[in-house]
Amino acid sequence: MPLVYQQNINDYAKIAVWHITEPESFFLKEVAIVNEISNSFKRLQHLAGRYLLKQLEASISINEILLSISIKPYLPGNSFHFSITHSGSYAAVIISNKKAVGIDLELPQQKINSIKHKFVSAAESAILNVLLLEDFHQHTLAWCIKEAVFKWYGQGQVDFIKHICIESITEFENHFHADVVFKKSTDILLKAHAIFFEGYYMVWVFNEAK
Repeated sequence: MPLVYQQNINDYAKIAVWHITEPESFFLKEVAIVNEISNSFKRLQHLAGRYLLKQLEASISINEILLSISIKPYLPGNSFHFSITHSGSYAAVIISNKKAVGIDLELPQQKINSIKHKFVSAAESAILNVLLLEDFHQHTLAWCIKEAVFKWYGQGQVDFIKHICIESITEFENHFHADVVFKKSTDILLKAHAIFFEGYYMVWVFNEAK
């Protein structure tokens, strides 16, 4: 069973990563494909993410998952809050029984530098430059943070520069912590937590305010 990472974040939220090495038939024993996905690899990622969600919380009925207008998966009544991401041969899930959550997983690639102006402000560039990382790693981490916040929000219509502002980032042994302000109707301070493992950045986020 290629469960490569698992962590209890606090008393109400946990996270896990699955390395996808199995065929579709393995996941189909527990997870059915609800919507048509013609691409076989994307279908495998879809199955792995939902399978992992079931491993984290056995009481969840995968077949009850719905999609919001912004295509965010959710459970009726919000009995559990969760977010699913996949990149390459990895799938990751965060789940909470108390608060909304978001997660993203990204492989650093040079091409992200060509679109950095679409999601990184000048002030954020100065913050990122303090990190001992190559520029495309900096921008991948920033994108990952903002994508996780976008998934946490789950209602779409978000401008990554205007509405998601990275205020600070600290780094310690491939672990990162960022203060992020989400500016939509009111300002909300979020804590983004990130790790770098297996060549990927993974960021998870939730509102830590009581």
